[in-house]
Amino acid sequence: MDNLSRITIKEWAEGDRPREKLLEQGRRALADAELLAILIGSGSRTESAVELCRRILHDRGNDLNKLSRLSVSELCRYKGIGEAKAISIVAALELGRRRKTRKEKERPVLNNSRRVHEYMEHIYKDLPYEEFWVLYLGGGCKLIAKQLIGKGGNDFTPVDIKQVLRLALEYQATGIVLTHNHPSGTIKPSTMDMQLTTKLQEAAKYLDYSINDHVIFTNAGYYSFRDSGQL
Repeated sequence: MDNLSRITIKEWAEGDRPREKLLEQGRRALADAELLAILIGSGSRTESAVELCRRILHDRGNDLNKLSRLSVSELCRYKGIGEAKAISIVAALELGRRRKTRKEKERPVLNNSRRVHEYMEHIYKDLPYEEFWVLYLGGGCKLIAKQLIGKGGNDFTPVDIKQVLRLALEYQATGIVLTHNHPSGTIKPSTMDMQLTTKLQEAAKYLDYSINDHVIFTNAGYYSFRDSGQL
């Protein structure tokens, strides 16, 4: 074995280390052996983690499907692979298998107030205090995520505008729907509701976001800023 294979990953150039490579170039830039090396963390005294994983893969014809058939005890036959590392490999490959066998849940399309109401009604139903949830949408108004931003009393919910927009960037959303409830049953927006909506709309413009709607929920129905011509 040559001297290079005895060099630990920590001694490699930073760009050659799997973890750093993933952070800098993204997960798709890594070879299978490099991804496996991240799982096991270290190799042996004579092999780096990457070299060890290359050897294991080579023995399976570089076929991840064949690798996934190995048991913990079979993986432990490789020098440098203990039980903990073997379990990590088996668990990761099993997650990949399950992902392939399960259909991705269809994300709801929330392109109007009625659909927003149907999607969120169960959250707000009979709630005795105010909550403020934000829906983050992607292409085609498909839901990416929903996030509880604040809780309040009977007639006010504190909302952090910076958090609303930070999460929009984090989720890489293309649209934002604001929602909150009125436990009092008053369906019309309050002065504070209108002021908050205006502030969020103005702040969102600086990041090229649009507020698709602001929907107020009560047990008797809902109010849409969009439908009422206020957005």
